[in-house]
Amino acid sequence: MALAISLGRRNLGQTSPNPSVGCILVKNNVIVGRGYTAPNGRPHAETQALKQAGLAAKGATAYLTLEPCSHEGKTPPCAQALVKAGIKRAIIAAIDPDTRVNGKGISILEAAGIEVKVGVLSDQATLDHAGFFYSQSKCRPWVTLKLAASIDGKIATTIGDSKWITGTSARHFVHNMRRKHDAIMVGSGTVNFDDPSLNVRELGTCIQPYRIVLSSNLEIPIKSNLTKTIQEQPVWIFHSKEASEKRKSEWLELGAKLFECQVDDFGISIKDIMQKLSEKGITRLLCEGGCTLAASLIRSELVDEIVTFHGGLTIGADGISSIGNLGVCSLNEAKRWRLDRTLSFGAEVLNIWHPTDKYKEN
Repeated sequence: MALAISLGRRNLGQTSPNPSVGCILVKNNVIVGRGYTAPNGRPHAETQALKQAGLAAKGATAYLTLEPCSHEGKTPPCAQALVKAGIKRAIIAAIDPDTRVNGKGISILEAAGIEVKVGVLSDQATLDHAGFFYSQSKCRPWVTLKLAASIDGKIATTIGDSKWITGTSARHFVHNMRRKHDAIMVGSGTVNFDDPSLNVRELGTCIQPYRIVLSSNLEIPIKSNLTKTIQEQPVWIFHSKEASEKRKSEWLELGAKLFECQVDDFGISIKDIMQKLSEKGITRLLCEGGCTLAASLIRSELVDEIVTFHGGLTIGADGISSIGNLGVCSLNEAKRWRLDRTLSFGAEVLNIWHPTDKYKEN
C-alpha cells in the first residue's frame, strides 16, 4: 500500500478534478501490475495496472489508495474491470465520498466474491486525496499556504524587496509544490510588487497550474509576466462589482477569465472565491500571496496546511510581516498549528504545519 500511495503522489496536481490514485497488483508475492491516474484524470490507475498485468491479474491482490469507481463515465467502472480480470482480494486505503461511488465500488467487488479490506494506511491516503474529498464534502479546494520569510518572520523589506529570501534548493522545492497543485493564488499586491510568472520550471513537461489573482478593482498591470504567457497558462482574476468596465474589457481581450465575487468586511469574500474555484474543478490550491492574503485565509479558517521557508537572514521590525493583522489580543484567540515535518536546505529550514484538532472543529 505504501508503494501504491507513492505512485499516486506522482501526479498530484495533474489530474483534477479527479483524484490521483495509485494501484498495485500482486500475485505470488510478485508485483505484476502497477499504475497511477494519468494527467487530466484518464486513464485511471486500475486500468493501467490491469493492462500491465494482463492475464497475470487473475488471482492477484489489488492494493488501491481509493475505492474503485462504480459509475459509467468516459470509461467503464474500474470495480467491474477488477472483477472481470479475476482478482481475488482488494486492499483499499480509503472510501470514495463521491455520491456516485461511496461504497458501491466495494459492493460490486464483494458481490463477485472478492475479499475486501478497507483502511490500510488510510491516514496517508486521505491526506493525499484531501483535495478531492474536500471538493465533495466542503465544496472547496484543499488550501496550502506557502510563506517564505527571514529568520525574524519578514517576507520583504520596508520597500517591498523580497528577491531572494530563500536559495536555489528551496525555490526548486517550491516549483515541485506548484506542480502538485491545480492552481496558484496571489493577491494584487504580489502582482504589483513582484511581477511573478507563477509557473512550474525546471521539472520537465507538466500541466501548468491555473494562476489565480485577487484584485477587487482590477488595478493590476496589463503588461506583466502573467499576460506574456496567458494563452499557454490561464489567468483567472477574482474581483468585486466595483471594478471598472474598461478594466474588465482589457483583461477579457487579453484572454483572462473574470469572476465577480461577493464582498465582506475584509474585501473580496474568500469563501465565495473558494466555492467558485471548486465549481471549476480546482481541488488543490497553493497560496503564494502576501501578508494580506495570508491573513484573510487564516481569518476565514480556510488554511489546511502551512509550508514555511525561513532563510538565513534578518530584516528587522521595519520589514513586512509574513502574515497581516489577525486581530489577536489574547493567546487564547490565536490559531494553533501542529508541526508535522521539517527539512533543511543548507541555511534554510522548511516546516510543514497542519491545524490542530481544535482548529479543525471551528
